[in-house]
Amino acid sequence: MFVGTSTALITPFRDGKVDHEGFRRLIEAQIAGGVNGIVPVGTTGESPTLSHEEHCDVIQSAVEIAAGRVNVIGGTGSNATDEAIALTQAAEKAGADGALIVAPYYNKPSPEGLYRHFRAIAEATKLPIILYSIPGRCGIEISLSTVTRLAADCPNIVAIKEAGGSVERVSQLRQTLPDTFAILSGDDSLTLPFLSVGAVGLISVASNVAPALVSELVCTAREGNMTRAEELHRRLYPLFKNLFIESNPAPVKYALSLTMGLSPELRLPLVEMSEKNRTIVRDTLADLQLHS
Repeated sequence: MFVGTSTALITPFRDGKVDHEGFRRLIEAQIAGGVNGIVPVGTTGESPTLSHEEHCDVIQSAVEIAAGRVNVIGGTGSNATDEAIALTQAAEKAGADGALIVAPYYNKPSPEGLYRHFRAIAEATKLPIILYSIPGRCGIEISLSTVTRLAADCPNIVAIKEAGGSVERVSQLRQTLPDTFAILSGDDSLTLPFLSVGAVGLISVASNVAPALVSELVCTAREGNMTRAEELHRRLYPLFKNLFIESNPAPVKYALSLTMGLSPELRLPLVEMSEKNRTIVRDTLADLQLHS
């Protein structure tokens, strides 16, 4: 179900509020660029700084704008299980096609605690669930054994977004999990190697800016045209790298201010990029002919 390219959408702000018209233009650009799905209010969507009402409204808006043309995967994770359940149920009510649920951050649960957390959420919803392992932000990894237990015990846990930076781990997951369980890259720059060892798609930051190129990279790799996929990877690699030159999503928001006229506004504690790094992002976009 969750194959190909899905965009981890930014949440555009203007004067402190969600810019719903800008959000609509962004989603339409994603669909025109050929992505398979969109992911509102994940890490790139600044979910930690949105109120619960804003969080649910953004998912509802994404569902209404997409209107069935692409999958809408709501970011509904939390480090409190009850809160994650409530957000996931709200996404289900809004009509989302799936939920992306990050590992609990800060409180560092044990593997058994992680298992029970995700199982409780899965039992509280009919939505297909994508686990999200990103130890660099959460301080913990969803272990191979925990993923395997969840895949066996929870029929609606169907995929994992892997953002731990290890091709070896993708190989381990693929060897252990059923073929029907989707592994998705959570790192743009590692998409090609991840696909080569068994991943089936990508949840991308860079596709906010270059949806057609990123979608083509994933499609050509999945079709076995590795020569073309490698060409695209080399072309896109500076973008993949420089969109993380400062904390995500500051660089991608600045890039979208240049390519789509969206505001680069962030919410504290995130702040605007340095002028030096803005120059690097501008030059990267110019090299890709995404901005003059």
